[in-house]
Amino acid sequence: MPSTPTIDSAARALAVSQRLLVLSGAGLSAESGIPTFREAQTGLWAQFSPQDLATPEAFAANPERVWAWYRWRRTLIARGGVNAGHRAIAALERHMDVVIATQNVDGLQSTAGSRDVSELHGNIWIDRCSECGDERRQAVAEADEQAPIPTCQSCGAGMRPGVVWFGEMLPMAALERARAELDRCDCVLVVGTSNQVYPAAALVEMAVDGPTPVIEVNPQATAVSPCVDVHIAEAASMALPALVDRLDAMRTAR
Repeated sequence: MPSTPTIDSAARALAVSQRLLVLSGAGLSAESGIPTFREAQTGLWAQFSPQDLATPEAFAANPERVWAWYRWRRTLIARGGVNAGHRAIAALERHMDVVIATQNVDGLQSTAGSRDVSELHGNIWIDRCSECGDERRQAVAEADEQAPIPTCQSCGAGMRPGVVWFGEMLPMAALERARAELDRCDCVLVVGTSNQVYPAAALVEMAVDGPTPVIEVNPQATAVSPCVDVHIAEAASMALPALVDRLDAMRTAR
């Protein structure tokens, strides 16, 4: 993607920044072919409601079904893998400190090399004990559909996926970290989020209402698009590599 006025404007804002907060959502990983939660409810899974697949009550009633659903989603994520947008966000660390607060549970931003990622909705690659809370991280790989439900090595209880289910609170440490970064950062980059899911959407609203420049990358306009400093109406996998290239060129020209 050649440089455009919006890419140039965004690059100039980033070039004078030392600390960047990235707020990312499902649109970023959709470019890896990874469906959103709702989009994944197709085929066999179309007959189930979210309450059948992603609540503590669903897990207590039918852990086998819940695990089958999440193992299927793990396989989709492993097959999709990181895309150019994920890699470009990681590459921004060449230019500044980057802190990421993501609504995505796929773990792909860390896989791409980003070092400071707060996962607001948890991580699908974590097995968490349903009783004592002990966690075990799994490798990003296609799932064994026939494997038994994992059990906790500490207490023997069944493990559950380490994501935030309907009716559960977001991890406060991740949310508070994101809020704190709004006060510390020099620039905010909003990528692939519709800005409709709360409380994560409130972070974007707070950024727009604050003094820090806000760059939005989304091929579709959102409710905050008229209020941001720069809106790049392109897919992240196209716009973000072009933005990194522009920053690299600006550094070379100094």
